[in-house]
Amino acid sequence: MMLALDHIAISAETLEAGADWVEMALGVPLAGGGKHPHMGTHNRLLSLGDLYLEVIAIDPEAPKPGHARWFDLDRFGGPPRLTNWIVRTEDLPAALAVAPVGAGHPVDLARGDYCWRFGVPPDGRLPFDDSFPALIEWQGTAHPARALPDRGCRLSALEIFHPEASALARALPLADARIRVIPGAPGLRALISTPSGDRWLA
Repeated sequence: MMLALDHIAISAETLEAGADWVEMALGVPLAGGGKHPHMGTHNRLLSLGDLYLEVIAIDPEAPKPGHARWFDLDRFGGPPRLTNWIVRTEDLPAALAVAPVGAGHPVDLARGDYCWRFGVPPDGRLPFDDSFPALIEWQGTAHPARALPDRGCRLSALEIFHPEASALARALPLADARIRVIPGAPGLRALISTPSGDRWLA
């Protein structure tokens, strides 16, 4: 099964707060994103070369959906922070079938030229205390990373912390030297190279 790191997600109480935090931390502007009516969320994006960074928040103009939002946004609070990583697969049902219980069920989504399927957990929270990646399958050839302006930022490392690091690493083998699964309290942090130097987001 082909798996690849697709993007990382910064959650925020408001999209403006999240975008301001990332722009201040990295010293580059974000590009526009869009709305996700099925989830009642909206986002803004930043190219990281072969992948991208997403800032996501609840859309105050959208009606509340009758199901849990992705990335556990219904329970999110506090300052903007890196909360999730998303892995791309060519066969979402097959990937979910071998993933830990609670990784979600396939949901078909679309925004503009983009169509994809996403593994959405029933309660919005992913296994391993939300340290397990969300799973995505893009439909067609359109992908945000190829359409975003290049601000000169790249992901150098993604560190995923969890007390059961070995079990988490075995749960979804992924051959990407940038990804490190480390014993510790649940959490994520990413090292981003920028035109102004390396910056950590956590």
